[in-house]
Amino acid sequence: MRRRLLIALTVFAALAAIAFAVPLSLTYATSRTQELVLGRSGDADRFATLADAAVADGDVRALAEEVGRYHDLYGEHVLVVDARGAPTVNAAVDIGNADIVAAVAAARRNQRPQPIDRLTPWGPPTMLVARPVGTGVQVNGAVVIEASTARARADIAQAWAVMAAGAVVAMVVFTLLALTLSRWVLRPLAALSHAVADLTATLPKPRRAAAAPSIARHHGGPPEMRAVAESFDAMALAVADSADAQRQLVADTAHAMRNPLAALTIRLDSLEPSIPASASATFHRASAEVERLTALLDGLLDLAVAETPAAFEAARTSVGTENHCDAEQVVADRIDAWYSAFESAGMQLSVAPSVEPAAGDSPWGARNAAAGDGPRAGRNDAAGDGSRVAGDNSVGDGLRGARNNTDVAVSADILAQILDVPLSNSCRYAGIGAHTTITVDTAPGWVTVIVRDDGTGVAPEEIDQLTTRFYRGAAAPAGGSGLGLPIAAALTQSRGGTLTVEPVDPHGLAISIRLPTVAGR
Repeated sequence: MRRRLLIALTVFAALAAIAFAVPLSLTYATSRTQELVLGRSGDADRFATLADAAVADGDVRALAEEVGRYHDLYGEHVLVVDARGAPTVNAAVDIGNADIVAAVAAARRNQRPQPIDRLTPWGPPTMLVARPVGTGVQVNGAVVIEASTARARADIAQAWAVMAAGAVVAMVVFTLLALTLSRWVLRPLAALSHAVADLTATLPKPRRAAAAPSIARHHGGPPEMRAVAESFDAMALAVADSADAQRQLVADTAHAMRNPLAALTIRLDSLEPSIPASASATFHRASAEVERLTALLDGLLDLAVAETPAAFEAARTSVGTENHCDAEQVVADRIDAWYSAFESAGMQLSVAPSVEPAAGDSPWGARNAAAGDGPRAGRNDAAGDGSRVAGDNSVGDGLRGARNNTDVAVSADILAQILDVPLSNSCRYAGIGAHTTITVDTAPGWVTVIVRDDGTGVAPEEIDQLTTRFYRGAAAPAGGSGLGLPIAAALTQSRGGTLTVEPVDPHGLAISIRLPTVAGR
């Protein structure tokens, strides 16, 4: 691959050097040719002026002396003829040369001189410059200078040689840079290719075919890149199979252990009447551990189902059909379900208004009434502090009266399962006297449900780890499995949403569940 890359870069550099050097060389040759022509044209015009004066005076001695000195000084031949074409002054010009005869004839007819071709190092050794003698339409003769092009051609050859040498040096420098660049670019690619090939060789063969065309077949490319792409495709399939096998192992293990645990629970229940009072505490602790293990297995099953690719695909393809719900209605239902638990724990649970209600519309008026700011006539909140009264549907009425669309592309059961996790955590860990609020905010294409409490919260360094499997905060009491938030995050992600955990100032915790709305609603 390096050789092909170097060839391509070298060809490109050669084309660039040629495209720069050739026009520059031609431009210099044209400029040097024009310089020579202009110089000799000026000399011819001066001789034409002297010849016209000699015709008027009838004395050509001054003209002959001037032509002689010019010939001796520059070594160039000069011919001056009269109106009949007879030579008046001749400084080594071959008057029988056909080119000379043609140039004299054209000048005597007062024709415009023909443009002289661009000189080259291998061009003709001389060039002819002719001018008529006289003014206006009266032609009294002609002047022809047979100028040597040797010096001009030598200058052009020297300039072209310098340009060629510069192009060669530029090519050498560019080749060195291309070699360095190719090594810098391709060295990690070669290392990656070997590493992927070695890793692929240790992985089991994929048990399924690729769902999409391979990278190599779809995009092509050099053989080395295709080899890396094929190895990557095989590695991706093997890793996907491994992940599926891991999830299947968790699910199978959880399923296999459920029946023994159920049997153990039944046996423990049947043994309870026979347990002496001295062992009663130990027996109850053992029963609690069995229940905790059962809950842990249930959580593993839920997590395995939530993280399986089939769950993601099913959730994606079902969006926009019957698999949707009104987020505000689900929130109202969950408040009804959790109110008594929060009240028993000495905590408050209420719904908070969303941002910027419509002018003239009070979608959250019923919510505030449900929070104790004026509930239905004749009703008082149970806690006397603005908490939601269990069984009071005013919260649901207020939620349904909201201006913005809150239909999300998630079934009501799934959204309820997701919301139960932060509500359960808040009820268990926020602490006595804490106040938990639920907010439903809308944005174009999205609905965000925020469960916020002003409880004890968690340490800042633990925030990012709360959605990690089996992780439990250092200050959390015993009894949890550490799978609740990972399950909720997996369920949210499988529906195209996100779950984030953030601290609340000055203390507390907020869990934001962002879900896509139903298309076309």
